[in-house]
Amino acid sequence: MISQSPLLAVADGVHIWSPTPSAGWGLANCGLIVSPDGAAAWIDTPYDRRMAGDFLERSRALLPDGARIERVIVTHANGDHLWGAEVVPDAEIVATREALGHIEYEPSPQQLHALVHGSDPATPLGWYLQRHFGRFDWSGTEVVEPTLTFVGELDLRVGQVPVRLFSLPSAHTAGDLVAYLPQQKVAFTGDVIFACERVLATGAEVIVPGHGPVLDREGVRGHVGYLEHLRDRTRQLHTAGVPALEAARTLIAENTYPALGLPERLVITVGSEYRHLNGTDEAADLVATMADLAQVAWERREGAPASA
Repeated sequence: MISQSPLLAVADGVHIWSPTPSAGWGLANCGLIVSPDGAAAWIDTPYDRRMAGDFLERSRALLPDGARIERVIVTHANGDHLWGAEVVPDAEIVATREALGHIEYEPSPQQLHALVHGSDPATPLGWYLQRHFGRFDWSGTEVVEPTLTFVGELDLRVGQVPVRLFSLPSAHTAGDLVAYLPQQKVAFTGDVIFACERVLATGAEVIVPGHGPVLDREGVRGHVGYLEHLRDRTRQLHTAGVPALEAARTLIAENTYPALGLPERLVITVGSEYRHLNGTDEAADLVATMADLAQVAWERREGAPASA
């Protein structure tokens, strides 16, 4: 069951919409910036129309009469950060130029809706998709494409509030960006909190990742340590000739970071690092990757031994 809490103020004029629980597929943190002059913008959007409508209603409660969401800054083009923009159809949509191409790589909302709701829950993949994505309704979703794109860096303003955007090398997706508010010292990182050092270099004191709890600088440094450990162990397993899927199972069993939600997602992380180590630029097969991930989760649910 997903519930929405009142918007959380993390700095003057900066609020966070975060569903509860916060550690789940498609449950993204979204930001609201409200300038003293009434101008307002979102940073990212919820995954479907119902959740985006909830965010919009709560946002309007903090705006002066006649004000609206004038701009949506999209940290990356995954649907759980973009697809809710349809509820603010007159807003300017800001993203990196590379994010435009990534939209074409993603399955359409209707394709994903059919895959999730038409899957067989008796199979590992169908069980997993319905358990984690069955709450969303994309049957009528229309993807709103960015109307302002940039390469490198872009400085803009939300009324009296300056916002600095900078793109990152291909990481979580092609086209990730970080949004930094220098007056409030707040950074929105989307799903690339692993670009930790660059985020810290901004001077940010409050770091809002795409998912999970808001972090301070010490929290980010702790995350750096975990990611360095994960990188080193993955490389050790790669050097030892352990297949990527088995390497992910090994890391999950080691349970170095017990607070990690949905540890089966290491299947994606390890697969990405293996492709990097193998020197291949070939994109992962999304359905095959999700099938592997679901199988690992199924095994953990059943307590069954990993398949050979």
